[in-house]
Amino acid sequence: MTPTLRTERLLLEPYVPEDEEDFVALFQDRRVSQWMGDGPATEAEDRALFGRVFTKVYARDLFDVWAVRRNGLLVGHAEIKPTDVVQGHEIIYALTPDVWGSGLGRELAEAIVAYGFDTLGLTEVHATVAASNSASLAVLNRIGFEHVRDIGEDDGSTTRVLTRHRAGRPTPQE
Repeated sequence: MTPTLRTERLLLEPYVPEDEEDFVALFQDRRVSQWMGDGPATEAEDRALFGRVFTKVYARDLFDVWAVRRNGLLVGHAEIKPTDVVQGHEIIYALTPDVWGSGLGRELAEAIVAYGFDTLGLTEVHATVAASNSASLAVLNRIGFEHVRDIGEDDGSTTRVLTRHRAGRPTPQE
């Protein structure tokens, strides 16, 4: 079961059914969804995705998915899950544009990474980010992620694969 996590300013907790409208609003905001998965989806697809969080992810305890709250309001989404793209666990997070630039992205990413290392016992955590998403790349770079390789996408874009190793473990370059 996805645990509740706390940072200085954020509360990460499992979604509840009442979060559907805020979830859909976050994923329907093109400033956010352009960087997520395959990009913007229809409202119906986002509602179906929200439903699958309960019927598949939570019901089968597949991986951890959080509603991210600040002062009681849903301001983001976060996950850590196994992925074949990097043969390991990947962090995924998104915040509403009204909190961009406030340091919450760094705070959120650090919390998910710490959970991966401390609770899941991972030795490395990965992230995949569109090469054009300079803000997310900067956040991840500041918290110790290193560029590993690029993936050329079918639409001609590039996805960067980044990895952060658990402290105390040498990186491949060392």
